[in-house]
Amino acid sequence: MSGVNKAILIGRLGKDPEVKTFENGTKKASFTLATSEYYKDKEGQRQKQTEWHNIVCWRNLADIAEKYLNKGKMIYLEGKIKNRSWEDNGIKKYITEIEVSTFTMLSSKNEEQGGRPTETKIEQLSAPSFEEEVSVNADDDLPF
Repeated sequence: MSGVNKAILIGRLGKDPEVKTFENGTKKASFTLATSEYYKDKEGQRQKQTEWHNIVCWRNLADIAEKYLNKGKMIYLEGKIKNRSWEDNGIKKYITEIEVSTFTMLSSKNEEQGGRPTETKIEQLSAPSFEEEVSVNADDDLPF
């Protein structure tokens, strides 16, 4: 049985997307996304907890992010969690990123000026390819 790797986030961009174009013409856009939760502490005071996420968009999504996204814009995104590591001056470094498969812009210039929010859904044009086909046998022992 295969697993599921899916992240769904709604938040605001912490910075404008940084776009890199590779030698083969492939584009990559990177930015941070802040998601916030509110709760009441023991004294009944409202507290805010913000998590920061590293976001990566590839190809046509990177083009769209470059054109339409900027710091403070609210978006809904779906993607998968990716971990990678590299060496920097002999020190191994690690990062966890969300690789975006689709996003929807939830805020617009109209909203930023006090108007009604609009939604624009953007999806990766090419469907994800599965490296192996999963088959289910009715005789298999299921954990539930």
